[in-house]
Amino acid sequence: MSALRLGTRASLLATTQSQHVADALAAASGREVELVKITSEGDVTSGPLAQMGGTGVFATALRDALLRDECDLLVHSMKDLPTARFPGIVVGAVPVRASQHDVLCARDGLTLETLPEGARVGTGSPRRVAQLLQRRPDLVVGGIRGNVESRLAKVASGEFDAIVLAEAGLRRIGREAAITDVLPWPSSAAQGALAVEIREGDTAIADIVRLVEDADTALAANLERAVLHRLEAGCAAPVGIDAVRDGDAVTLVASVYSEDGRRSVTAERRLPGDVDIDAAAADVVQELLAGGAADLADLAGYSR
Repeated sequence: MSALRLGTRASLLATTQSQHVADALAAASGREVELVKITSEGDVTSGPLAQMGGTGVFATALRDALLRDECDLLVHSMKDLPTARFPGIVVGAVPVRASQHDVLCARDGLTLETLPEGARVGTGSPRRVAQLLQRRPDLVVGGIRGNVESRLAKVASGEFDAIVLAEAGLRRIGREAAITDVLPWPSSAAQGALAVEIREGDTAIADIVRLVEDADTALAANLERAVLHRLEAGCAAPVGIDAVRDGDAVTLVASVYSEDGRRSVTAERRLPGDVDIDAAAADVVQELLAGGAADLADLAGYSR
């Protein structure tokens, strides 16, 4: 049988996490899986993501390649996927999730609490900007882009005192030693989860990728994304959403922040494990909007 062609971005993080999925698929199915590296606009453009349409720019090139039959399946960081349906493509599986936390990578082992007053912290995320300023309004928060290594290099060179990254990505590429603090706030919807996309109606590939599905991860990640979708919020909106499966229940926390971090509104729910995702998301969003979420920040984003 021919090898399965797995489409992925070409960065170290993307190819590493795609290889994890490829190995799991090969072990479960007995099929060989080869990576097909695809370059997106977001990989070659240095401007702010929000001005390019959000992290969805990373997904578009891969999806186009899948529809052109240049590959059989795709692996994305699930947090980078717009929540709106993409014609002709569906999520075939959500493998087991890595950590969903944000972490600080600081000089001299500093934590968020011990960073000196006026310390310069780098992040490309409006959500993280708001969360940093909510807890430490004295910080100077600056924009940063690039791969993990280039961002860490900006701390080593002294350009920043610290940067904020996703714990999952650092651990996947073996750079967990750079972590100096795990941050106590809800992260991006589906952070730490991967999504395996396939062509709609491709039942042969669907049967294979389903072998790496993790039900608990899929429930939590889809619940987070359902809240994001109902808010019509994207990567330019300071919104944090975390769902955690705990035995027979799911704890969901969703927060919307003002851009300067001075104000926020939060909804928290303890939900049954067989929760109706759409109904729960609607309930949480109603509470957030009633609390003034739409007045705190521009919620418009790529997910519409």
